[in-house]
This record gives sequence, C-alpha cells and structure tokens, in this order.
Amino acid sequence: MTSPASTVHVNLPGREYDIHIGPDLLGDSGAYIAPLGGRKHVAIVTDETVAGLHLKALQDGLTAAGLTSDALALPAGESTKSWPQLQRTCEWLLDQKVERGDVVIAFGGGVIGDLVGFAAAILRRGVRFVQIPTTLLAQVDSSVGGKTGINAPHGKNLIGAFHQPSLVLADTALLGTLAPRDFLAGYGEVLKYGLLGDSDYFAWLETMGPALAAGDMAARVQAVTRAVQMKAEIVQRDETEQGDRALLNLGHTFCHALEAATGYSDRLLHGEGVAIGCVMAFELSARLGLCSQESPSRVRAHIRNMGMKTDLRDIEGDLPDAETLLGLMGQDKKVVAGKLRFILAREIGDAFITSDVPRDKVLGVLKDALAER
Repeated sequence: MTSPASTVHVNLPGREYDIHIGPDLLGDSGAYIAPLGGRKHVAIVTDETVAGLHLKALQDGLTAAGLTSDALALPAGESTKSWPQLQRTCEWLLDQKVERGDVVIAFGGGVIGDLVGFAAAILRRGVRFVQIPTTLLAQVDSSVGGKTGINAPHGKNLIGAFHQPSLVLADTALLGTLAPRDFLAGYGEVLKYGLLGDSDYFAWLETMGPALAAGDMAARVQAVTRAVQMKAEIVQRDETEQGDRALLNLGHTFCHALEAATGYSDRLLHGEGVAIGCVMAFELSARLGLCSQESPSRVRAHIRNMGMKTDLRDIEGDLPDAETLLGLMGQDKKVVAGKLRFILAREIGDAFITSDVPRDKVLGVLKDALAER
C-alpha cells in the first residue's frame, strides 16, 4: 500500500515554497520542477553515493516532464562542505551556463544541501534551487529553512548564507537505502522536535519509533511531516535566527563540541551527536532545577531503546577533558557576547533559550559524563 503524500507550506512572503513528503516522488520530480520555469535544462549536484543509487530515477523523472539535465557528483562525506568543493561546484554551474531564472537541484544529504544551497546563494548573487533530500536528517532538518554553508577549520557552518529553496521534495522511499546507523542518526533530529516543542509527538515516537526504524512507510511519512511542520512554523516566525529559531539547536551546543573533538569523522555522526547532546541538555536542565530528573531519564531510555548512541561512553576512542570540551563550545555560532547560549527545558516539549548558565554546572555535566566512560 502506498502511503499518502503530504504537503507543508513555508509561508515567507516573497520566498514561500512547498515541501512535499511521501514515497516515490522522484518519478514525478519533473512535474513538480517544470512549473518553476527557467530553461528546460536543469543542473543537478549530488554525491557519488547518491548518484549510484538514485540519479537515474531523478533524471528519468525530469525527462518525463521534458526537462534535460546534467549532474556533478562530488565525494560523499562531511569534508565536501569545504572551500575547494564550493569552488568546484560554482565553476561547474557556470560551465552549465546557469542563469538567475534557472533551477539548480541539490540532491543528497545535508552536506550536499548545505553546499549547493550556498553555491546557489552566491552564484550570480542568487539563483533558485530545489532541495531533494535523500537522508532522514536532511528531510527533517537541513533541507528546510534556507540555512546554507560550509565548514571552516574553526568549526561547522561558520561560512554561509540564508537562501530559501524554491521547492523541497522529501521522497521517503529513498530512506530505505540508508544504512541503519545513518537512519538512526537522522532520527536524532526527529526526536529533537518532540523534545523542544511537542510532548505528544515525543510520546508518539516512543511508541512508533521502532516501527519507523523497521520501515513502516506510513509512520515515516507522519514523522517527517510533523517534524517539518514544526520547523516551518519556527522558520516563519524567525527566518534568520534572531530568537525562536535557536530552539532548533536543542542538543547542538554539546553536539558541535563533540563533533569537533572527534574531528567531524565517522566516530560520531551529526544526528548521533544531537541525540547525546539532547540527553546532556536535559541533564543540565535537571541539575539547574528546571525539570525533574525523570525527564532526562525518559529521554535517555527512548534513545537507548532505539539502539542509538546515548552517552559519551558510546563514542569510540579518546575524548578530551571537560575543560577542552567547554572550550570547543566557545567556537559555536550560538555564542553571544562571549556567553554560551543553551537550549534548556522545563519538561519534555517545553524548551527555551538562555545565556544564563553557570559555567561550573556545564563543566559538572561534562565531567560526570566523561567519568562514566
């Protein structure tokens, strides 16, 4: 049985767009993209892994609507979010004679979406692009909201621009080709939405999470749709992260420090870091007396039940000491006037932003987590 597709509208005046969510959208990609206008030739940027699995299906879908296409396949992996690959992408797009009215397709996970979105933002001072996210993490997070960018030696996503896509096609059938670890890493971003603003959604995930992971398509469509709705609502209120949008960074202050400590390597995938970071954010909240100790225990229990990395002891290899990790947090984009901004919680589904967190409390959470390794 084919699950019904759903559509979420992002209502940003002058930059509004639709996010279509459901299985087997690739075959209809041309029918969605052709109405956007521009030349009948589309430039696709993808990675080598996605190209091998899905590029033909995408190009066949475009051809069916009378669109021709060429594709550039970049190396897979976080190291592609870099100056050299950005330059390579921009120059290839110029070789393709991409004009401002044309459409560029970002076809891949978060790395490709961020890189290609940034290339589209700066090419000819802004060309249109379409996000076709192929991972769970990209479908619920990076493909929505217009954050684009590359990494720097100083940290992740420190160079970039806000550039909204013209369309997002989240084909949930593509999730079936993800390795289980990659799917579960994306699930780290899914559960984050329940933790930050919808306790009923988190409770639903506690029940349906295992079925979701096992391939239940209706559950996957429902989970992605609710996460995207929540992100769209927040982006509409705060497109450029002056306020509420920072809620989406629940778990990320800890996560980004851990990613830096592990060299942005396969030792810790981004979504795994988010899940561990959410546990630590709830632990910090409990120690500050903001929420009951029951909340971090419940968060930890669900993440553990899903078979995901839950604590620092689940990260292989050495980690730096607590002071060093705290220093790595200082490179995060969420630092304001030298103060770390944390997303903390009063309970599951009720997160808030604060810069008023005692340094020794953060250090204590880190020290205790490291001591358990």
